[in-house]
Amino acid sequence: MKLFKVLFMYSIVLLAFSSAAVASDFDWAKDLNIRAQADPAGFKATLATRFKIGDVHVDAVLSNVDDPADAYIMLRLGEMSGRPVDYVVKQYRSNKDKGWGALAKSLGIKPGSQEFHALKRGHDLTESNRRGKVLYSSYDHGSNSSIDDDKGKNKGKK
Repeated sequence: MKLFKVLFMYSIVLLAFSSAAVASDFDWAKDLNIRAQADPAGFKATLATRFKIGDVHVDAVLSNVDDPADAYIMLRLGEMSGRPVDYVVKQYRSNKDKGWGALAKSLGIKPGSQEFHALKRGHDLTESNRRGKVLYSSYDHGSNSSIDDDKGKNKGKK
């Protein structure tokens, strides 16, 4: 009986640590959702500016996702994959229960790529979040630039 208790406690601890590790991916989305809900017009304007799209396009994306942060991720995945955002949204709606990695893979983005890992770590909508992150992937416009000029160049996966 004592062995059973020890194994049970070990299982609980192991489960807690593995859940925390998984939860850390895209944790930034919670804060972004709070910001977007506090200032919806500002969030829409930020998305429009960052992705160089009109308000109508931003509204269309926002109306097709569950959370505002999902809209950012859709736009970012579209940018990374070179696919139209409406295609990305369709993929999201039909496969959203499979996770972001599966969606990225279906769009031709390697879940282990530098760009996808940067997306998992955070968004690039504020200046403080842009430092040292890949802003534009090797997938779009043939460029691979980052804030740090000497880091990350020519290391994107194609």
